[in-house]
Amino acid sequence: MHKPYLHWPEYLIEATCLGLFMLSAAGFATLLRHPASPLASAVGSLLWPALQRVPMGMAMGLTAAAIIYSPLGRRSGAHMNPAVTLTFLRLGKIDGRDAAAYVAAQFVGGGTGIVAATWLLRGLPAHPAINYVATVPGSPGELVAFAAETAISFGMMLVVLSTSNIRRLARFTGAFAGLLIAAYITLEDPLSGMSMNPARTLGPALLAHTGRSLWIYFLAPPLGMLLAAELFVRVAGVGRVRCAKLHHPSGVPCIFHCRHMETPA
Repeated sequence: MHKPYLHWPEYLIEATCLGLFMLSAAGFATLLRHPASPLASAVGSLLWPALQRVPMGMAMGLTAAAIIYSPLGRRSGAHMNPAVTLTFLRLGKIDGRDAAAYVAAQFVGGGTGIVAATWLLRGLPAHPAINYVATVPGSPGELVAFAAETAISFGMMLVVLSTSNIRRLARFTGAFAGLLIAAYITLEDPLSGMSMNPARTLGPALLAHTGRSLWIYFLAPPLGMLLAAELFVRVAGVGRVRCAKLHHPSGVPCIFHCRHMETPA
């Protein structure tokens, strides 16, 4: 078994991955929504209101998939989300100390990413049209936002577990996750802002002063993903879960409780 204190490269990678995701989110939001952006005007004039979230959804879906399939994502598993890491802890795939380090790194990466994006973009993400890409409940209210966050988190984890543990589908799991993110931003965003991720939400909330609704994004994503894991375990069995990451690069030891090389039953 690998000692947890030797896994600092994976911890740094987790922070970096979510930091890059936040840089992308702030950059694309500024490009597509800021009043000073010519592209924002074009999107607003050419697309129906219901379709104006499609470009942002596509951008973030592609960003997530690119990170998952990147060398960094292949090494750490690209959890990028405390709810994902806690779910794999529940499934027995990650050591508790590694899980704690992953979660801490994710929060550091999310906060650092939005701060860096605001600095690199010269404060443009602070504009009310961007609002630091903060995730806040929509007009239907907090309870609807909580239910929506729980539902989309449940759907994401169920897809990840269902595809990553079937050999012929495993390599497409990152693409499926990217497609779901694109669909969720397009369709669900008006209900909760589409977070699924406490670490993605905390940094922007602190900058945008939207902390009153943080309880939604800290409770609903873990609840939804843990429910999905419970359903998967009851249907397929906990032994069906092979690893907490998709890719196993040659020469890099897996830090998880891994059954990647075992022949499935």
